[in-house]
Amino acid sequence: MAPRPIWKGQMRLSLVSIPVEMFTATKSGAAIAFNQIHRPSGKRIQYEKVAPGIGPVDKDDIVKGYEVSKGEYVLLTDEEIEDVKLETKKTLELVQFVDTNEIPPLYFDKPYYVVPQDELAEDAFRVVRDAMRKAKKTGLGQLSMRGKEYLVALRPCGRGLLLETLHYEDEIRKSETVFSEISNDKTDEDLLDVATVLIERKSAPFDAGEYKNRYTAALKELIAEKRRTNGKATVTHEDEDQDRPAKSNVVDLMASLKKSLEQGEKGSKASSSGTGKAPARRTKAAASKSAAPRRKKSA
Repeated sequence: MAPRPIWKGQMRLSLVSIPVEMFTATKSGAAIAFNQIHRPSGKRIQYEKVAPGIGPVDKDDIVKGYEVSKGEYVLLTDEEIEDVKLETKKTLELVQFVDTNEIPPLYFDKPYYVVPQDELAEDAFRVVRDAMRKAKKTGLGQLSMRGKEYLVALRPCGRGLLLETLHYEDEIRKSETVFSEISNDKTDEDLLDVATVLIERKSAPFDAGEYKNRYTAALKELIAEKRRTNGKATVTHEDEDQDRPAKSNVVDLMASLKKSLEQGEKGSKASSSGTGKAPARRTKAAASKSAAPRRKKSA
């Protein structure tokens, strides 16, 4: 079944308007989500809305409140919030273009694919796409959708365009307060040279297909195994390595970097030629052992 567009409208560049539609570029089905279950009964845990000193409250008595100071709230009704929502406009106007690499990565939020609505719009769509690709530019604009206004970036992606919602400036936490305790000392040149060579040897074109979510795969295998055994609970054992003393955290950085280089020279042909590969997939038994508590063998 073909995906359904989440938005249809006009992409406008000056006097040129192009009918386009937008599709989500990511999916969440691969993630594993858990529910809390009451073990004796097998019932799912439900949550009640309660007020301190009062207990459970009726949903009709609940309103939204914005905390302006500790314990002080401005109360808003759903109708008041709805009145502030922007009307969903059917036009995305490209008001500015910037170099593709000029936007810091931390501003990017969520990606979407943009395509022409029909064959009549395709010619103009391709012209704008190819012009942006030739100029190595990304278009900026604001898009009203679902009652909110999004800052967006639009750039060529294969045969289509990739639209990414951006965080507004006031949504970004300043890094100075987080990085302030890192010293500003000059890096040792010898260490820098060795680290640079190591990075160059491990450099390769990005291929997302080389990397798999081994944790999610191990969880799925564990869940499948539990279903085959009728969901019987496993017996947890203390990890034998738990009581072992921790190793020293002090390491010789130069020795570690050089050792990494030596291992690269002795490694596989793919690694030495610069085509980085994801760690090898573990066997089912190894993945399950890593992701789940050790289970007691049946007699």
